[in-house]
Amino acid sequence: MSKHDTSLSKAQQDLLKQFKKQISNGQEQASNKQTANKQPIYNGPKKIEPEDDSQLFSKALQGVQPIDHGNIANVRPSRSKKVDAQTLAKRAAAEGAAETEMTEISDTQAILNPVASQASLSYRIATLQHKVFEDLKAGKLRWFEAVDLHGCTVEQARSAVLEIIQIAKAENQNVIKIVHGKGPEAILKTYVNGWLRQHRDVLAFVSAPENQGGTGAVLVLLKRAEKNPKYDAQK
Repeated sequence: MSKHDTSLSKAQQDLLKQFKKQISNGQEQASNKQTANKQPIYNGPKKIEPEDDSQLFSKALQGVQPIDHGNIANVRPSRSKKVDAQTLAKRAAAEGAAETEMTEISDTQAILNPVASQASLSYRIATLQHKVFEDLKAGKLRWFEAVDLHGCTVEQARSAVLEIIQIAKAENQNVIKIVHGKGPEAILKTYVNGWLRQHRDVLAFVSAPENQGGTGAVLVLLKRAEKNPKYDAQK
């Protein structure tokens, strides 16, 4: 209270105190009301946490129905990995495709160079890379088809061998397997050894690894069709 208030009577002073108190209470209420009505400060859009990949994938698949594969055609080739030799021989006779090769390949070499039943066959042209030949020996080159000559006559076997070579050339494949067996006299084995050495498309052949037939079969490496003059002439 200021010094000017001392001249007031006690009643006047009490009245002045009440008036000041009312003013103070009014200001406080107004301040509280203003605080209550104060709007929050806008700090921009609320940050949304990104969803992880699994959540996004689950949302993307909502409503998706599995595809029915029942009516899809099978376009894979149905070729067997082992061809019947007698069927090949009949096919060769009907088509006459291997007639030229048959006249060029004689049996004389086979007759003059018989091989033993358990002998390992091995042949390569001089220009063939050593690594390719070693891969063939190790069975690392995947063969296209195999033909089993068991039960064939010599003529049937010859036709079957020439025909499977023709098939491989038509499919632009360069490795085949010929199962000749290893009977006591090794007749078919001897003839196969002689025929393959004379065929112009044969780059090499070796007895197969044990797990692929051993000395009862040979793996044959052929020229690629695009390198074959006959293939170029047919285009």
